Amino acid sequence: MDKFDDIRPYNDDEVRPTLERILNDSDFRRAIARLRFPKLGKLLPAPVGAAVGWYVKRQLRDAYTVKDVQEVVQTYMERMMGQTMNGLTSSGLNKLSPDQAYLFVSNHRDIALDPAFVDWVLHMNKRETVRIAIGDNLLTMPFASDMMRLNKSFIVNRSAKGNKEKFRALKHLSDYIHHSITVDKASCWIAQRQGRAKDGIDRTETALMKMFAMNKPKEQGFADYIRELKIVPVSISYEWDPCDAAKARERYQQATFGSYQKGEHEDVFNIAQGIAGVKGRVHIAFGDPLVGDFQDADELATEIDRQVIGNYVLEPSNCFAYMALYGEVPKVNVGSEQVPFRERDFRQEHRQFIERLRAIEPKYRRYVREMYANPVVSKLQFEAAAPAEEIPLRAGNGGF
Repeated sequence: MDKFDDIRPYNDDEVRPTLERILNDSDFRRAIARLRFPKLGKLLPAPVGAAVGWYVKRQLRDAYTVKDVQEVVQTYMERMMGQTMNGLTSSGLNKLSPDQAYLFVSNHRDIALDPAFVDWVLHMNKRETVRIAIGDNLLTMPFASDMMRLNKSFIVNRSAKGNKEKFRALKHLSDYIHHSITVDKASCWIAQRQGRAKDGIDRTETALMKMFAMNKPKEQGFADYIRELKIVPVSISYEWDPCDAAKARERYQQATFGSYQKGEHEDVFNIAQGIAGVKGRVHIAFGDPLVGDFQDADELATEIDRQVIGNYVLEPSNCFAYMALYGEVPKVNVGSEQVPFRERDFRQEHRQFIERLRAIEPKYRRYVREMYANPVVSKLQFEAAAPAEEIPLRAGNGGF
């Protein structure tokens, strides 16, 4: 056995038996049916699931390697992007060597699509796709675990109990990430924090930076070990968040009642909503590799924040939300072409913003505005365009 068998992605020789297991799973067929045909799949889950399952099985009949599976997934990605997006753009990839493995540390807005879009950009530029870090909280259904690991995902053990078990799990993860980059020469993707940024505030968890170095030999310095990982901050920007209403509902529950109880398989449903929902324009910005002499986890997290926020592409939706909260036009650039935001130039986008808010329950709208406005606030703070203390981050329940 390989020492990473419990968390690593599946190998090519495991693809075919795993596919057979997935395709014969009734939960998988029902989930795909509801994703592909939302209304009909809900009314007639069994027959629609059977029909969709037959079609997917036919699509995957010649898939025997991970690359074969990803090529099939590519066709579904193309269809999804054509139906729910107005374009995917990217920047910064030209600064990265195609022969080098990197650890991409990204802000986190969507469970499945964040790494999927990074993969898409890499694939379209004829580069190897990444190994993806996923929490075991997402693996509530057997088919979900199989699907993720077929798509080059490795498991982050968040369900470990007790300090000793948690320490072993984190050190094991640290070891695997370092092994992937330095030995396997395989790039990895991991979110900058546990869980999505439901309030639109992108900040790196220092604990994650400490985890990266848990496998560091005692005689090696922190900075030297971090340089071996070839960390690259990645900033993912969405014009529209497909799960904005669901995120707002969760934050409302937390602010009003002090807690939020996640429903069974809720993460799986959020994945489906993210795929099916409208996203508008999406931009992937690759930052500069971190080669500095970082002394500790705090310095490392600060630099990742600087690049993620600095490279974040604002959309008119962000600016109109900011105006709704603060009553003034933000002095920022918008769009991947970085043009100064002027309200009068985006009348159609303003109508879209108003219509989107009207479709959301009134009690949740404040949280949706904050979600879209906070990237503007963060950028203003980090660019020192306004004193940080004069513009508080709107986090809903206690601030950031």
